[in-house]
Amino acid sequence: MANPFVHIELHTAEVAKARTFYDELFDWELQDVPMGDFTYTTISVGEGGVGGGMMQNPVPSAWLPYVSVDDVEASTKKAVDLGGRVVVPVTTMAPGTFSIVADPTGATFGLWKGKG
Repeated sequence: MANPFVHIELHTAEVAKARTFYDELFDWELQDVPMGDFTYTTISVGEGGVGGGMMQNPVPSAWLPYVSVDDVEASTKKAVDLGGRVVVPVTTMAPGTFSIVADPTGATFGLWKGKG
């Protein structure tokens, strides 16, 4: 499938509460990873599933899906050209490059290109 969902994150002001809830509800493997000034909790769901993470964010709690693209910069520009807006600009980190955009209705999603 072209451009599948490849990662999903929970942004919440209450990571500990969310972690306890999802740890008890599902058979997910949750692991805290220090990321400098914050902790990112990875979510591993097993073979064939989309993994993700949880992170502290003072906005109302929401899940943020990421879509795989070949070129984050070009896809971000195309989203803007189609009436979307950039929420988080193109950013490169150890595992890959991403941006977060909002569609013309305000729904947000990430664009992702892993390294390798």
